[in-house]
Amino acid sequence: MKLPIQGFVCAVVVLSPPAVARVGAQETEHHHEHPAPDPEKLGTVRFPVSCRAEVRAEFERGVALLHSFAYPTATATFAAIAARDPGCGMASWGVAMTRFHQIWAPPTEPDLAAGADAARQAAAIGAGTDRERGYIAAIGAFYLPGGRTHLERVRAYEHEMAALQARFPDDDEAAIFHALALLSVAYNSPPDKTYAVQRQAAAILQERLPTHPHHPGIAHYMIHSFDYPELAPLALDAARAYARIAPSAPHALHMPSHIFTRLGLWPDSIQSNLASAAAAKAGVARTNPGATAYDELHALDYLAYAYLQRGQDDEARRVAEAVAAVTRVDSLELAAAYALAAVPARYALERHAWRDAAVLLPSPQSLPWAQFPHAEAIVHFARAVGAARAGDVATARLACARLGEIQSALAAAYARGFDWPTQVEIQRRAATGWLRAAEGDMAEAERLLRGAADLEDATDKHPVTPGAVLPAREQLADFLRERGRMPEALAAYEESLRGAPARFASLAGALAAAEAAGDRERASSYAARLIEIADPLSRRPELARARLLVAMR
Repeated sequence: MKLPIQGFVCAVVVLSPPAVARVGAQETEHHHEHPAPDPEKLGTVRFPVSCRAEVRAEFERGVALLHSFAYPTATATFAAIAARDPGCGMASWGVAMTRFHQIWAPPTEPDLAAGADAARQAAAIGAGTDRERGYIAAIGAFYLPGGRTHLERVRAYEHEMAALQARFPDDDEAAIFHALALLSVAYNSPPDKTYAVQRQAAAILQERLPTHPHHPGIAHYMIHSFDYPELAPLALDAARAYARIAPSAPHALHMPSHIFTRLGLWPDSIQSNLASAAAAKAGVARTNPGATAYDELHALDYLAYAYLQRGQDDEARRVAEAVAAVTRVDSLELAAAYALAAVPARYALERHAWRDAAVLLPSPQSLPWAQFPHAEAIVHFARAVGAARAGDVATARLACARLGEIQSALAAAYARGFDWPTQVEIQRRAATGWLRAAEGDMAEAERLLRGAADLEDATDKHPVTPGAVLPAREQLADFLRERGRMPEALAAYEESLRGAPARFASLAGALAAAEAAGDRERASSYAARLIEIADPLSRRPELARARLLVAMR
């Protein structure tokens, strides 16, 4: 089923109550000597509640924040509403929702406890309508005590939201939140390459788009529904619209880069993440001076990735230096830990700076890395590959052993969420493959690298990352090219590019393999594509060869 994604309006129109709430608009006095500040723009949300009239507009602001995953700000917003209106059970519903990060990661124990307390409080306070009580019951189903897996909790919540949508078909918010719940089920289930659940979510969203072109959740969740290589073109309109719908939300400024990355639109991704990082930095300076926003770190990971694909190594270095300078994060989210591990790894590995990769360590040391073993694994993967490629077999062995320990611990604790044990196993196989190559066992090296590539092809990436730190199929292609097996290497590069288009290293490798195989036509084609995606000022040596080939055509 191909869904035409159209209907998004780029201009942000925010109407005042009662028709549509003016979400987050700030009332200001006009003084001749001071220009009025820009109003907060989070999109338009209509979510009627039976709470006191004076908190309803702020409640809708909280829901808009939820739709842009601005969880800490949304928590504070709903808590303030609860203080102003203790009889507003939906305010406690909002707090419980902010602890359930539906497509990021299972809640930590503190988040699970806080969310469960808020859900119980919402149920105890109650609400004035059956519809509101349905929302409270749905989030209560997620937090219901018992030894359930995260996926079982997610499925229970989705079941309740499906029932709520069916009971109140005119409640568009129920439908939009149900679409998000479906995405949560999909992200926490084994990969389904038909993307049936994601398409179901997108169909729900598309149905509501004509009447809600400025709704932040519709654009946001459409991007997540189609954040896959085969489907990404369907979300390009949503990607271009979302940042304009909710420009006050750093996550809304960042999210378009998910689709830009899938399509190899590197300049667009760079601009998206520069804006997101700046907004997050400005926001945390007001609320938590001295800390780094996890939203900024998330944007910086995508930014570094895009810079590296354009060969903008100086810009990527500055991002890596900014990440290395981080000492404190405003909220210990997976996005923060992942970026802190991934950015330095990407910067070293993408440039084949093997010795730099071999000395990486988890940083900052103050971060509780034990809470994020799947992020810590990235550092050991980079160390292992870098050391093996640099001939430091002893360091590579230690790093591979640590990867094995992390993978085994994750597998033992796996309770049906996103399959991080498999992601770390892909890294372990690839890194061990390079170790075996360094030890001289080329047959075993190839077996392991092929196994890593096949396993990665059978999975999907987590939304926290723009892509694999070093794609396994691209690593296999590098191995084959270094063994002189050019036709096989070229086929592997081309396969890698189907899943991760416009990657500099894969294009450069395909160019070199095609030229070495005597296929000048394909070499010239890859040279032209490499020149197209790269920054004209990039000093990467592969570009000089690409320009020469194109000039000789």
